[in-house]
Order: sequence, then structure tokens, then C-alpha cells
Amino acid sequence: MHHAPWPAAPSSQDGPQAQRNKTMSTETDYLAVAAADARYTFDVAKLDELRKSSPWRDDARYFKAVAIGPSAVMKMMTHCHSGVEKGVKKGGNPIEVMGLLLGRPDPITPHTLLVTDVFPLPIEGFETRVIADDGDVINHMIELGESLETTRREKFMGWYHSHPFDVGPHSHCYMSQTDISTQLQWQRAEDPHGNPFLAIVVDPLRSLAKGDPELRAFRAYPPEYTHPVVNECPNGEIIHEERVRLEQWGSCWASYYELEVEYYMSSGARSVLSTLTRNFLWMRTLGTTPSCEVESRIRCMEGVVGAAERLAKFQPANGGGTVRIKDAGDAPSALMGARSGGGRVGPASLVASPRVGGMGSSEGVGRPSSSSSSPSGGKEEEDELTKSCQVVINIATEKLIGCIAQTVKKELFAQR
Repeated sequence: MHHAPWPAAPSSQDGPQAQRNKTMSTETDYLAVAAADARYTFDVAKLDELRKSSPWRDDARYFKAVAIGPSAVMKMMTHCHSGVEKGVKKGGNPIEVMGLLLGRPDPITPHTLLVTDVFPLPIEGFETRVIADDGDVINHMIELGESLETTRREKFMGWYHSHPFDVGPHSHCYMSQTDISTQLQWQRAEDPHGNPFLAIVVDPLRSLAKGDPELRAFRAYPPEYTHPVVNECPNGEIIHEERVRLEQWGSCWASYYELEVEYYMSSGARSVLSTLTRNFLWMRTLGTTPSCEVESRIRCMEGVVGAAERLAKFQPANGGGTVRIKDAGDAPSALMGARSGGGRVGPASLVASPRVGGMGSSEGVGRPSSSSSSPSGGKEEEDELTKSCQVVINIATEKLIGCIAQTVKKELFAQR
């Protein structure tokens, strides 16, 4: 099998700084690979010591991150996607699925949990009703655990389930009331015995739409925990609007917190994936256009609205200068241009005149002239108008590049 080469050694033809940069990059690559390989083994004595001390019992936010291995993420995503296909084939809605996580806390990075493998459970449900309380399921879990004790040194340290809801502007990776109750039961049973429990929520529909795994990892706060920050969401963001918090994190947004998710891979797996990427995944790059994705369109719309609000503060006047608009309600008239000498000045004149990116400019409509601007506020208004116009140019450039890319790909791959 062909293996991907290691980073090349610095060439004697490169300058001293280039050689130092390449050396640092090579050392970083080696360290990253070594750290990933180290996660495939562990010191039993150090792990037992960490389990006995259980520092997470005294800190509700002790864990900061979770590292997921390639086998675990592949099995997890395949299982969640199978629930979508099964439900749709039956002519109904996608089916929620559930499974168990196998792994351990990491003695080398104590604030990180490692997920090494996952095991699907024979559980199906709809909406937020995935509960592992069926007798057959419990027996299956017991038999599976007993079997793994003879072949694996890790333990069941978490669970995952899917939220296959509609594809919208926000991820559906959040914890419902049922999820919080289930997670707290696991944490109360396992955390005190040196086995901190983790919850992962997968959004399979969004994963399919984006082409990337859409999953998030969580831990629940104990009921007696008092949150020190008001209106802080699970990801650490402070959102004052209750409606926005509910849309993004559900009704239990204050009862859990999010862990940073990272993926690790051995050097052998990296070599195989590199070969597959070169041979096959190039088609994905040519077959997709990021600007056509839902998130990109929404971000573009928000950018246009923001640019409009900024440009609405400036309105051309009869003297060729600008007049500051204090009333935001005048935004439409400002963007469409104002009556000046019986004519209408279009928005293009607002963009063309200011100096952008050091390319030079000319005096005219849309740019404050030195004669019409007051000494105290003219410079500030000119800078603000220049920044506003730069935002418009950035948005237009991004959409133009996306349209060109989409047109080129269509011409390349269209059947004749």
C-alpha cells in the first residue's frame, strides 16, 4: 500500500527563515501524530489513579473537550443516517436512534474525554422520546458490557442519540428535558465511581446537507448547581433574548454545557485517508459550492442587512457632500438615493466614490468633501462610509466568485 510521505526536510536552497519555518512545521506535524498515536494506548496505573481521585466530582465543568476516534465517528454517523433512511422509506419521518460510547478519561490531558468506539442499541423513537428503559434493551446492554470486559480495557462512558429534525438555520444538537433526565441518571450512577459520563447529540439531516459531521458533546449540571453567569448558553455565549436561547438550545439551556469536539487519528489511518482523499474526494470539491449552502445564504442576507443599516446613515445632499441620517427609519430612502436637483442618485454612486483598500478615489456623490464636512466629524464620517462600502464590496465579491465557480462547474460536468 502506498503511504503518504512525511513532511519534507528543509532544502539547502531555502533561506534561513524558510528553513526555520519548515523545521517548525515538521516538528509540529510529528508532535501532532505522536499525540494522536498516544491516545491508542494508556498507562493503566495512571488511569486508575485518575479514576480514584475523580476530580470531576468537585467541579461541574471539569471537562472541557472530547476527542473522538475515526472508527467511533464513522459508526455513529452511519447509525444515525440509517435511522433517517429507515423512517423515510416507511413513508414517515426520520427515526431517532441511540447507542453507547466506549472510552475513558485521558490521564495525559485530564480535562479531555476520549471516545474510542461506539455500539448502536436496538432503540428507535420519534422527537424527544428516545429512552433506554425497555427490558430487552437493558439485557442487551448488560450482555454487551460483559462481552467487552473480556476484550477491551475501556468502559461504557457515554451515550449518543440523533435529532433528525428539519434542516434549518440552527443546529438541532441540543439537550431536551428527556435527554437531561437520562444524562443526570447516568452521571449520578457512574461519575462517583471514576467513570465520567458523556452525551453526544447528532443532527444527521444537517450532516447530510453540509457534508460534514454535525454533532455536539454535552455534560449536565447537577440540580444543586448555581450558574455564575446570567443568560450564558451551553457554548459559553451570552444571549439575552429568551426566544433565541430556546431556538438554539431548547428549554433546558441552563441545565447543561457543551464540550469542544476534536477528532484524532493514528499515523496509519492518516496514511490510508490521505490515499483515499487523493483518489476519490477531489470529486466533492468540484461538485459542491459553499456559497450555495443554506448557512452561506443566510449569512449573506444578514451581511446585506447590516451593510444597509450602515449605509443608511449617509445620504447625498445638494452640495455633493453627505448628510448624516439620524433616523434609522429613513434607511430605504437613503439606499435608493435622495432627490437632488430633480434627479435620483442610485446606490452605485455610494459605492464607487470612496477610497477602498488604498486604490484611490475621486470627489463626488457619496463621499464627504473637505469643504462640506465639519472639522470635528468629517474624518470620522468619511472613514465610516469607507468601511461600509468595503462591506458591500466584500459581499458582492463573495457572491460573484460563488456564481463564477458554480457556472464553471455546471459547464464542466453538464451532460452534452
